[in-house]
Amino acid sequence: MSGEVALRPVVPGDLDLFEREFTTQDGTGPFQWFGFTSAHRLRDRFAEDRLLGPDGGMLTITAAGETVGRVEWFASAWGRPATSSCWTIAIALVPAARGRGTGTAAQHQIARYLFAHTRAERVQAFTDHANLAEQRALEKAGFTREGTLRSAQWRSGRWHDQVLYSVLRTDLPLWEEEPE
Repeated sequence: MSGEVALRPVVPGDLDLFEREFTTQDGTGPFQWFGFTSAHRLRDRFAEDRLLGPDGGMLTITAAGETVGRVEWFASAWGRPATSSCWTIAIALVPAARGRGTGTAAQHQIARYLFAHTRAERVQAFTDHANLAEQRALEKAGFTREGTLRSAQWRSGRWHDQVLYSVLRTDLPLWEEEPE
C-alpha cells in the first residue's frame, strides 16, 4: 500500500473524520487514548491557519485516494530553542488502515517533507515501549532507535515508558525512494 500513500493539506471534511475516528479509544487505539477532548481547538486552529503554522502543522494521509489519517509535527528542543530545535512527529490512522504499511510510508514522507521545506536537521518521534508495530514502522521509515524515556507519558492512570526515534537530514536524502 505504501506506493498509494500521499500527504495533502487538511480540508474541512477531514475534520469530521478526525473527530469521528480519533475521539474514542477504539479509534485512537490504546497507545494514543488520552481521554475525551474538545474538537473545537482543532477546528479553531483550522480556521486560523489551516493547520499549517511556523511552530508545527498537520497533513492528511490518503491511501488509494481515501482519507485514512493524519500526521502532525510540532517544535521540540534539546536545549535552547534558537539553536537546538527539531521537529517531533505524530501519526493517527483509522483502524482499517493499520498494519498495511501506510504509517511507514506517511512517516517517511513527512520526514522528507520537513527536510525539504524547513531547516530542520533532526526529526524525531516517540512511541510507547509496548507499541511494537509503531516501532517497526518508524524503523522501516528510516528512523533510528535512540533509547527509552522512562515514565515519560501519563496515560490511562499511570506513567508509561516511551521509545525515542530520530532521523537526521543526512540519514534520509531527499532523492531516496520510499520504503517497501
